[in-house]
Amino acid sequence: MTDPSILGQIALAYCPVIDRNRSVMATRLTVFPLNPGATINAESLLAVVSEAWPVGGPQVWLNVLSERLLHDLMAAQPATHILIEIPAFIACDPEFTAPICALHANGNALLLKGRPLRELPREVLPCFKYSIIDFDDDRRVDPITGNTATAPQGVVRTIGHSQAGISSVEEMEASFRRGATSVLGWPIDDAIQTSSRSAGQPALQVIVQLIDQVHKEAEIEALEATLKRDPPLAYKLMRYINSPAFGLSVEISSFRHAIMILGYQRLKRWLALLLATASKDPNMRPVMFAAVRRGMLMEELARISGDDEMRNELFICGVFSLLDRMFGQPFNELLKTIPVPERVYQVLADGTGPYAPYVHLVTAMEGQTLDEIREAADALMMPFLDINGAMMHAMTNASQLD
Repeated sequence: MTDPSILGQIALAYCPVIDRNRSVMATRLTVFPLNPGATINAESLLAVVSEAWPVGGPQVWLNVLSERLLHDLMAAQPATHILIEIPAFIACDPEFTAPICALHANGNALLLKGRPLRELPREVLPCFKYSIIDFDDDRRVDPITGNTATAPQGVVRTIGHSQAGISSVEEMEASFRRGATSVLGWPIDDAIQTSSRSAGQPALQVIVQLIDQVHKEAEIEALEATLKRDPPLAYKLMRYINSPAFGLSVEISSFRHAIMILGYQRLKRWLALLLATASKDPNMRPVMFAAVRRGMLMEELARISGDDEMRNELFICGVFSLLDRMFGQPFNELLKTIPVPERVYQVLADGTGPYAPYVHLVTAMEGQTLDEIREAADALMMPFLDINGAMMHAMTNASQLD
């Protein structure tokens, strides 16, 4: 049985695991115990993780920064779709050989984190599906130039590897050339700057026009005429609105029906989501993934103390937070053509206003530093029980849209 109080004992960070096709193959969830000396119930942690990432859905890689909690998680026999990261120094310890082998026998795919400083026990190596190797610690990378280097004599990788510590698209592409199956995280700014396709695609212009028309509450006929310029876009909008994440009790059958049921303001938030996910550039897929989760998470954070208007505005704020990079324009120029509420404009264009602490918290949770998350949580004056609960709900809702 799930004990939600577990979420008040930890801080959480997340990042996508990106494959060669620039698709998100999993989410890496990092767990920081807030009190290193406290006992955290491993089964409760696994229960709340399984609720957000259920069996049959996307994979989750669990990166637990507590040796004691990791030991308890291994003994708790997690579900097989939850991949557990095992630090190399633990994998080399004979004391952990039996628990690791037991997890493997149970069908769990394990991840070897870091480069072992000595040889792993013979029976342990086959238990790992991938190794996670930091870019700066990769012996196949020249430490001076960053280019691919010849592997040290006798060094042979027998399992696939995921590259961590990527800071540029160039490093990401080099990692894939060296045989990486995936990279952890995504260099968002660099990915947008080196995008091979213009953000000004026809679909994006149609959505911008629709947002402006909805903002002005134009006649339904005018909105329908604009949407007919891009039939795939109309289909995607209907799919979003009818997704489980939207929670409607009736099926929306047309754009006219959507306006009648939703009203202009609720429809605007879903057009915002479309705008943030309309790019067809493969390098934009992880960026769109990040934008959707920012919007969902900020909405859930506002659900604790905010009203409907605040929730809708924070949702738009999150999904718009990367548009400046996607369009290659500063927000103060971009938002001249895309109407947004004043509080959204303040934080996107100037980094100020009442929504700035929410943006700081969400971006901190995309990192891997506990101090930054603590600082952002303190600025928002929100307990971790509420923050982590919002994150779990957001991840569930976002996965229903993917």
